[in-house]
Amino acid sequence: MSTTWIDIAALDDVPQRGARLVKTVHGCVAVFRTGTDDIYALDNACPHKNGPLAEGIVHGASVTCPLHNWVISLETGVVQGPDEGQVATYPARVEDGRILLDVAFLRTRAVA
Repeated sequence: MSTTWIDIAALDDVPQRGARLVKTVHGCVAVFRTGTDDIYALDNACPHKNGPLAEGIVHGASVTCPLHNWVISLETGVVQGPDEGQVATYPARVEDGRILLDVAFLRTRAVA
C-alpha cells in the first residue's frame, strides 16, 4: 500500500494542548496537538458513549473524553485505566508547518 499524504491544516490551526475536528473527503477526524507539538489523529468518538473527543482535554499524550472522563492514549487509541476500549488512530505528521494525514488509512474507515 503506497502512502499518500493529504494536507489538512496549518499546525497553528490546532492550539497546543487542544484539538480540532477536521472534515476531509474521506470523513471526519479529530486532530490533536500536545504541549510539545506532537500531532495525533483519531476517530472523534469515545468508545464509551461516542463522546466528542475533539472537545476533550489534552494532557501529555492523552485526551480525556468530555462526557464521562475516560482517558484515551493519543498514541495508541487505547482507553487507559479500569475501563476498556479503543479508538482508531491514523498516521499524521507535520511538514513545513502543515499537518498531513495518510489518506490510505482514512479510506479504510467508515465515513463519519
